[in-house]
Amino acid sequence: MQKRELGRTGLMVSEICLGTMTFGQQNTEAEGHAQLDMALAHGINFIDTAELYSIPPRAETYGATETIIGNWLKARGSRDQIVLASKVVGRSASPWFRPDGEEARLTPRQIRYALEGSLRRLGTDYLDLYQLHWPDRKIGLFGEGGTTFTALADADEVPLEETLGVLGDLVAEGKIRHVGLSNETAWGVAKSLACAKDGAPRVVSIQNAYNLINRTFEIGLAEMALREKVGLLAYSPLAQGYLTGKYLDGARPAGARTTLFDRGQRYQKPGVDDAIKAYHALAREEGLDPIQLAVAFVTSRPFVTSNIIGATSTEQLATLLGASDVAITPELEAKLNAIHQVHSNPAP
Repeated sequence: MQKRELGRTGLMVSEICLGTMTFGQQNTEAEGHAQLDMALAHGINFIDTAELYSIPPRAETYGATETIIGNWLKARGSRDQIVLASKVVGRSASPWFRPDGEEARLTPRQIRYALEGSLRRLGTDYLDLYQLHWPDRKIGLFGEGGTTFTALADADEVPLEETLGVLGDLVAEGKIRHVGLSNETAWGVAKSLACAKDGAPRVVSIQNAYNLINRTFEIGLAEMALREKVGLLAYSPLAQGYLTGKYLDGARPAGARTTLFDRGQRYQKPGVDDAIKAYHALAREEGLDPIQLAVAFVTSRPFVTSNIIGATSTEQLATLLGASDVAITPELEAKLNAIHQVHSNPAP
């Protein structure tokens, strides 16, 4: 397993990161531990979670994933082998994130509350990476409306200076080592880097969706990631499972996430099926597993620090790990780009 530097930190993380949001609903604790064991055995040292998880978010399972990971860390004694990342929720009206149903915001008080909960559930006294799960300001999120922009700033948004200021305090206190963004725009990254010039911690990563049917990160953010060394932690390399082909033509296989939870609207847009069929045809032509081709493409991008994979079984995880053996040659990349030219970003 190759390793890449996280930002400018000197901290080396595996090019594949294990995502864990299924632990606690689709996966039992035992199944989650089996995945963590397999990941560690294959050289993965980077684990990503969030206070929000498991998915879909519910009051009954809030924090469940962190608890499962914490129990694994305690049982295996493996904390010093792991680069551990978690996230604090952005603005949200869901009543279970904060005491007394208070609206979740990225204020200093609420960030401290969230971090203490994550540390307690994970059974650790520090996080290697603490990420803002999404901004406090109102922007298009998770593919809604097919855009990343909805309105100008609201008067009541928590300023990034204030949010990053408390994260700097937490770094100084030793509770977090580094700070990252997630579901963020180019403006948000630029603003965060500007805050660092005034003493805020310098963000080291941005966790956004990136896959063959959503390459919008390449428009603006990729150059920033490379020039500023704020690398992409790419989530949904399989487009929430849609790139496997299992949902083509409206199929809903038993036990699949969209079948269970009906949360796949981001990937149920015009042109998605046509694009997926084109990529699958290319995989057949090249003698490749389409799942491994999709994952290998994401890992191969120069602006990607780590590719966050997720599975609901060790069998699925083994297939995903096998993507490390797929080389994206210049010839193969040209064929992928030719498909992208025709089917550009149907699921932003």
